[in-house]
Amino acid sequence: MQRMTGLLIGAVFGAVFVVVNAHAPLNGAVATFLRVAACLAAAAVAAMWFTAARGRRAGEGGGGPMFGRGYLAVVAAEVLLLFGGLRVLAAWERPVQANVAWIAVVVGVHFVALAPIWRTWDIAVPGALLAGLGVAGLVMTGTAAIAWVPFVSGVLSGVTLLAGAVAAGWRAVASAARTAA
Repeated sequence: MQRMTGLLIGAVFGAVFVVVNAHAPLNGAVATFLRVAACLAAAAVAAMWFTAARGRRAGEGGGGPMFGRGYLAVVAAEVLLLFGGLRVLAAWERPVQANVAWIAVVVGVHFVALAPIWRTWDIAVPGALLAGLGVAGLVMTGTAAIAWVPFVSGVLSGVTLLAGAVAAGWRAVASAARTAA
C-alpha cells in the first residue's frame, strides 16, 4: 500500500507539472488536451490506489517503512535545494522559465536518491529522465528556444511521472489480482 501511495503522490505531482506548464507556445487545443489527459491519468492512479486499498486483507504487512528517516532526509535536502536554488536563480537574474527547469532537476535527483533507500531501482529511471529534462531546460533558457522550457522541463516531466505511475500502478493491481485468483 505504501508503494501505491508513492505512485499516487507522483501522479498528482505529474498532473500538476502538466496543468501548470501546458500553455503557449503550445496550440491551445493541444494544451487543453494535455491538461485533460494528465488529470485523467492521475485519476486512473487514484482508482488503482482505491482498488489496492480495497483488496488489501486485514493484517497484511506493508513491508519496510517507506516514509522513514531516509525518505525524510531526502525530502529535507530536496526542500533546501529547491528553494535555495530558486533564490540563486533569482539573484543571478535568470529568466523565470529557469524555475521549472530547476524544479525538474531537483525532483529528478530526489527519485534517484530514493532508489537505494527504498531498494526499488525502477524509480531511478524516471528520476534520471526528469533531471535530464530539467538540465535541458536550464540550457534552453540561454537560447532562442526559451519559450519551450515549460514544455520540455514541465510538461514532459509531468508526462514522465504520470506514465511511470500509471504503468507501475497497473502492474501492481494486475499482480494483486493474479495472486488473489
